[in-house]
Formats: sequence, C-alpha cells, structure tokens
Amino acid sequence: MSECLADVATWMHSNRLQLNTAKSEVIWFPSTRRQHQIPQSPLVVGSDAVVPVRAFHDLGIDLDSDLTMRTHIAKTVLGCFAMLRQLRSIRRSVSVPALQSLVVALVLTKLDYGSATLAGLPAVQLNRLQTVLNAAVWLIYWRRKFDHVSLLLEELHWLRVPERITIRLAVLAYRCQYNMAPRYLATQLNRVSNVGHRQHLRSSSSAVLDVPRTNRATIGD
Repeated sequence: MSECLADVATWMHSNRLQLNTAKSEVIWFPSTRRQHQIPQSPLVVGSDAVVPVRAFHDLGIDLDSDLTMRTHIAKTVLGCFAMLRQLRSIRRSVSVPALQSLVVALVLTKLDYGSATLAGLPAVQLNRLQTVLNAAVWLIYWRRKFDHVSLLLEELHWLRVPERITIRLAVLAYRCQYNMAPRYLATQLNRVSNVGHRQHLRSSSSAVLDVPRTNRATIGD
C-alpha cells in the first residue's frame, strides 16, 4: 500500500497536482465473501489519515465496495420519484405532450445517466428502476398504479430498463469500433478477425467482438 501511495504522489507531482487528503477517499473492491475482511484502519497520507469508505460518488455514479450498485440505484430511484411528485402537482395545467417532454427531460435523463454501469445486475435490482419508468407512464396517461404498461410503453416508443442499458452498450461499442469514442475505451474492444489465433475461424469474417476470459468470475465478468 505504501508503494501505491508513493506512485500516486509521484504521478500527481509530475502533473503539477497536489493531493487534498481532506477531499480524498479510499475504497476497497473485494468479493462479497470477503467484505468482512476489508481493512477498517485509516491510511496515513503525509500527516493526514484517510478512512476507507463503503461507497463513493464520482462523475455522477455511486460505486459500492461490492459493486452491486445498490447505492446508485437507491439514489436514482429516490431522485426520480421526487421529480415525478413535482410533475404530478402540475399535470392538470399542461398538455399531455408537454408533460411527456418534461418527464423525458427531468426523469428519464436521470434514469439513463450512467446506465451502462448497471449491465449484468440481477433483475431484482433493475426492477427498482423499472418502477420509475412505470410510474412515469402512469403519470403521463393518468392511469392507476396497477394498470398494465406494456402497450403504453410501445405507444411512447420507450424501452424497458434492461433494453435501455443494452442499447447504450451497443451504441458505445459501435462508437469504439469506428473511432468515435475515447482511445482508452476503443483499444479495449477487438474483433475476432484481429486476434491472431482466431483469424482462421468462420467468425473472423463477421463483426463479432472477442470476449476476453476472466479469472475472477465474481467481479471480473
């Protein structure tokens, strides 16, 4: 750990940056089985001590130490429902198209922000976000809480939460392949045709991406 801190200090010094320990946080990312083994003792950086945290907020995304994204989902659901309650108070004063535009701008943008980080989560987690989408549909069409929303979602041309996540990943992968994404992302995606030992396979003639193997299925996948 001391070597890591020394590397961080060296990097920041070379980039003319100064570490502000008062605004710095340390987080460990162990597997679920090793959560109880996370060190709780603070890390001493210079004359200050940085206490490890269970979750941290960065660029609008909340990451938990177990990568379950529970904190991020909870905050997203809370913020979306708070906005829906405000929109409910004015729905009698605006038209349906105007209300739909407000829901898209104020609720769906919050729901979709950083949604690519939610890929692979269990359905029980994504269902919490789906309740926000259902509530938005009920608000727009003045429907009751337990009315079915499938046909209404089709009428609005809205995808369900798992599909919204998938399409954002697909768009990101497309941009990476055609040099429309940052290089640090684009270099992580390789086609099968570019992998030496797989160039003679039938899949090499397609646009299939090579999926690297991971040794740690719990977190690595």
